Amino acid sequence: MASESGESNMDREMILADFQACTGIDNIAEAITLLELNNWDLVAAINGVIPQENGILQSNFSSEASQAGMFGPPSQSEAADAAAGGAVPTPSSSSLSSSPPSSSTSAFCPVNSAASSSSSSSSSRQIVERQPRMLNFRVEYRQRTVDLVLEEGSTVGEIKKILETELAVPVSKMQLKGWKSGDVSDTTVMRSLHLPKNNSLYVLTPEIAPTASTSTSKNSGLQESLNQNFLLVISHREAQRDYSLNFPGSKTIQEVKRNVSDLTNIPVRHQQWDGWPASASDDSMTLAVSGITFPCHHLSVCRRSSPANSQEPTEECADVHMVSDSDADDFEDASEFGVDDSEMFGLGSSTCRKAPMMPENSENEADALLHFTAEFSSRYGETHPMFFIGTLEAASQEAFYGKARDRKLLAIYLHNDDSVLSNVFCSQMMCADSIVAYLSQNFITWAWDVTKEANKARLLTMCTRHFGSVVTQTIRTYKTDQFPLLLIVMGKRTSNEVLNVIQGNTTVDELMMRLMGAMEIFTAQQLEDIKDEDEREIRETVKREQDEAYRVSLEADRKKREAQEKEEAEQNRLERKRKEQEDEKEAIRLSLEHSLPVEPDEDSAEPISKLRIRTPSGEFLERRFLSSCKLQVLFDFVASKGFPFEEFKLLTTFPRKNITQLDPGADLLEAKLFPQETLFLEAKE
Repeated sequence: MASESGESNMDREMILADFQACTGIDNIAEAITLLELNNWDLVAAINGVIPQENGILQSNFSSEASQAGMFGPPSQSEAADAAAGGAVPTPSSSSLSSSPPSSSTSAFCPVNSAASSSSSSSSSRQIVERQPRMLNFRVEYRQRTVDLVLEEGSTVGEIKKILETELAVPVSKMQLKGWKSGDVSDTTVMRSLHLPKNNSLYVLTPEIAPTASTSTSKNSGLQESLNQNFLLVISHREAQRDYSLNFPGSKTIQEVKRNVSDLTNIPVRHQQWDGWPASASDDSMTLAVSGITFPCHHLSVCRRSSPANSQEPTEECADVHMVSDSDADDFEDASEFGVDDSEMFGLGSSTCRKAPMMPENSENEADALLHFTAEFSSRYGETHPMFFIGTLEAASQEAFYGKARDRKLLAIYLHNDDSVLSNVFCSQMMCADSIVAYLSQNFITWAWDVTKEANKARLLTMCTRHFGSVVTQTIRTYKTDQFPLLLIVMGKRTSNEVLNVIQGNTTVDELMMRLMGAMEIFTAQQLEDIKDEDEREIRETVKREQDEAYRVSLEADRKKREAQEKEEAEQNRLERKRKEQEDEKEAIRLSLEHSLPVEPDEDSAEPISKLRIRTPSGEFLERRFLSSCKLQVLFDFVASKGFPFEEFKLLTTFPRKNITQLDPGADLLEAKLFPQETLFLEAKE
């Protein structure tokens, strides 16, 4: 059905605009926060804001089945009204004027063909009376499970009062755990927690002892599991990288997935996991009760593949501001089937994708910035700040290291195409005439695109080199949806200081005020620098000539003294090394000499070998050995005379044979050194 109707997708900017138009929320940051809490589900986000008006926004689904699944089966009167094309009656407390109409028709707008053909006044969104949203809770306590159904407007304290009746546990001694947002107070309204329809909770009563041994062991086991640390070895398949993360047992699966999202840059709704046990069916479950292996459990995660990637691109890119009625169901269920952001918001085919702001792995920074400037101009027009073409080091030199009167602030603009705020910030803030004029007059503006990981890593390396690790860590802490960023950097005497980090969720007036505030700080510092620079130049002019000769003399003396000290130090080092080597050799020689067996007498009853050894200097060493002595004794004797086995080899005269290559465990008789033999020493090569 999507292909027949010419499917076209809505990008996040359109969702944001429609959400603000429907709810009247002007604050962009607040609107984005509400949309993020509902995974950018427009209908769910609007219903989360409008309930106090006793109304709910209806989506024009393509089938009665999807409509029934969302709001329940319609009544006969409602079905008759719908069939007749009549408008559904609305309560007096919820008028159509309470929610401003959007300027464009979107997938969530109710469109009735009969009503639209008969009257143009039905273009406003319809608000129909509905029953309060009901939430299902499954609460576990020791060996018991309690199922509850409450209205979304109920408080946490009301759940505890019901559990007090069911479990016979006083509210004052009850701890209700398992909330996705952490511990909550009894007065918290469940609507403010943005809970799903089905929820799993558990009760802890540390002050109440179990009544039976079975429950005692089970509760103590749960308590112990909640206090234990689980090691999750998570393999990121695309990056071919493993993360070893420690989590307490009280951590929920949802919190683990959010932490992994920060590490892998894969949104929770796009994560595809392998390794969770079948019992871990609810993300609100804690690790202690999820059934994972203790103490270590292996998981793997990847980005959920999109079925649209295998399809051929359409002939032309559909207008992203138009979503047909028949595609409403597809849009609502996009996150369930793993549709990627780029496909869900109008970037699914190659013909629709924008060219990157900066090429990946560009070797020349100047060329990359030329490409960035050209692409920026093609997207947002020629009216934009004058971006510095060159390296970040060159931009810093231009801004900070000239004369004090010529110095400027450095504005570093960091762009990210994956952020929903990028287009709004560039078109409405960076291209505003007042902002462009102010930046051009008072700042050196340098830009970089961090959409690609390689370019982001390169930027972090540059920032570490020029500004230190603090600035690098600051940039790392910002998530994709907080981009673009505008860093205001001021050069100081000893280091560079980041005065301000302006995020994308701002307005023109706020941006101008923060730029002017940074300029005031810089101007005060610049006046001090100018004064100090003038005074320093006057002093240096007076002292320059007389100090020059003095410095030359001191430098010559210093070099001479350093050369002499260096030479003496080298001589001392060599002398110490030589002495240490000699002492070590002497100690080894004495040790070998003391370990030699006693020389036998000539009239000994045992066979004796008389050996005569010629040294390289021409001297002879003579000694008697028992023929049963091992060759090692002979080698030790030679080493004790100052000819170590490692430096010299022992040879026979004729035939010439290297004795040192024989087995040291063989005796003299086996080596044919009996009854007498003449050997000579030769240095090894």
